[in-house]
Amino acid sequence: MKLRKGIAVTTTEYGGVLLDEKDGSYWQLNDTSVIVVEALAAGQTPEAAVDRIVAEFDVERAEAESDVAELTRQLVEAKILRP
Repeated sequence: MKLRKGIAVTTTEYGGVLLDEKDGSYWQLNDTSVIVVEALAAGQTPEAAVDRIVAEFDVERAEAESDVAELTRQLVEAKILRP
């Protein structure tokens, strides 16, 4: 997966932000969402994002898998990520 052209990712002390440079819209991301976006944009698998989330946060693998799948679906639907 790749970020759509014109989408910038910036990390902050509170997580991160996705900015659509074309129209100025933005999406605020929490810490785990930043991990997912960065992993997918770098060509890694959703499973790699899940592995990192499980290693860094107190979360069950099944919950992390579900959350990553849902976020990925939402980002593709919003045309932020391209399959």
